[in-house]
Amino acid sequence: MLRYRNIVCLLLISIALPLTAQQNIVPQHPDSIKINIDSTVVLQTDSIKNEAENIILPKSSDSVLNVLPPKILTVEKKSFKPDPKKAILYSAIFPGLGQIYNRKYWKLPILYGGFIGFTYAITWNNSHYQDYFEGQKAILDDNPDNDHVWHRLLPYSMNPATADTKWFAGVLKDKKNYFRYYRDLSIILTVAWYGLGIIDAYVDAQLFEFDVSPNLSMRVEPVILKKTDSDYLANSYGFRCSFSF
Repeated sequence: MLRYRNIVCLLLISIALPLTAQQNIVPQHPDSIKINIDSTVVLQTDSIKNEAENIILPKSSDSVLNVLPPKILTVEKKSFKPDPKKAILYSAIFPGLGQIYNRKYWKLPILYGGFIGFTYAITWNNSHYQDYFEGQKAILDDNPDNDHVWHRLLPYSMNPATADTKWFAGVLKDKKNYFRYYRDLSIILTVAWYGLGIIDAYVDAQLFEFDVSPNLSMRVEPVILKKTDSDYLANSYGFRCSFSF
């Protein structure tokens, strides 16, 4: 009996050992391999996606301009510098246009104020000249129908019936010449004012970029001239004038 028991035990042990080895060696399921492959692919695609997001691509023409260097986008603003020939031409065409071209707008009231004053002087002197001219003409033609012309030019205290016509004819002539002289002088001054406006526009255009900063100055200060610096026998005193440009 013991012999049969030993044989049965050996058979059971021989059968149990292969089963235990099969249980220890468990083959991987195909799904697990697929999961590993998918996770690897997902990780690679995510890294590629992150790298793609870090690259900034232009979406429109504006974004392309933003990518360009700043030197290409900068536009240099030219400083205004008037042309003296154009300033003269504009002032000759119409007074004040040269000053407007030079952007010296504050000179326009002065220029047009002068023209208004001279125009008033011309019209005022010419109206009085015409009155005395007609009065002298009426008193010399001996026509009674025209006596009312020179009668209204008499002083208030003088009676036309007792007035000395020869004397008053001389007065009318002097008055006529007086107002004619100032009328003509006003016309000459108006032409001169017109020419001055042209010259002013030309000078402004020429000196438009002239430096008028406070550094341009004249300085006068006392100074002591030592005898070693000159041919004087003793120290001398004086003033020194210096110009800063």
